[in-house]
Amino acid sequence: MQHLQSIIESAYTDRSLLKDDKTQSAIREIVAALDKGELRVAYPDGDIWKVNDWVKKAVVLYFPIQQMETIEVGPYEYHDKIPLKRNYAAQGVRVVPPAVVRHGAYVESGAILMPSYVNLGAWVGSGTMVDTWATVGSCGQIGRNVHLSGGVGIGGVLEPLQATPTIIEDDCFIGSRSIVVEGVRVRKGAVLGANVVLTQSTRIIDVSGDKEVIYRGEVPENCVVIPGSYTKEFPAGNYQVNCALIIGKRKESTDKKTSLNDALREFSVAV
Repeated sequence: MQHLQSIIESAYTDRSLLKDDKTQSAIREIVAALDKGELRVAYPDGDIWKVNDWVKKAVVLYFPIQQMETIEVGPYEYHDKIPLKRNYAAQGVRVVPPAVVRHGAYVESGAILMPSYVNLGAWVGSGTMVDTWATVGSCGQIGRNVHLSGGVGIGGVLEPLQATPTIIEDDCFIGSRSIVVEGVRVRKGAVLGANVVLTQSTRIIDVSGDKEVIYRGEVPENCVVIPGSYTKEFPAGNYQVNCALIIGKRKESTDKKTSLNDALREFSVAV
């Protein structure tokens, strides 16, 4: 990989190298490794996530070396630069038409894709369901046994290159029409109710104790989160600004499904 990294770094600095067969071969080799799960844009190392920024560079460079072509899938026709992922049966992935996964995204065996979209560089773990019209943006990292409910939007993060992609860790439940973008990290076991919107600037306020605790860019483990608002003063007057409220914690349990159902009932979370 060090040899490939050197080629990628050079081409990212000098785009004229994209004309070289050696450079194009290296870029495609990296994207193929992403597609097979042999390489990741970001990976967990203990409690932190490390970013392979040079791999993100390869993803960025993949677009200019690809040519537009017509892709026919049964009655559907597409016109794009990036091939579609193939051979789902051999990979043990259930894919419901017209779900789309681009080449260069990895979907682990045991995942289920309803009519949805997974973009280049993403990683989707086993036991996860990407529900109807949910989207996983470029380089999004979705853990195992996650449920992305209908219409959920997981934002892509390609640049800046050193930025951590949007991350949904294992055993999370993301409610309908929720949006998580800009590299926000949702830690293990967290539950987001319907219509929660999280960006790096969104206040995530824990209101479950005597005093509020404010987080940004990260939802702690096992937290139950609903949409909320707070009053902010502007020159024109006081207005309500969206935020997210942590209203409690999901109970620790060896049976995550039971724990999830209990959390949804206990906190009356709309999903």
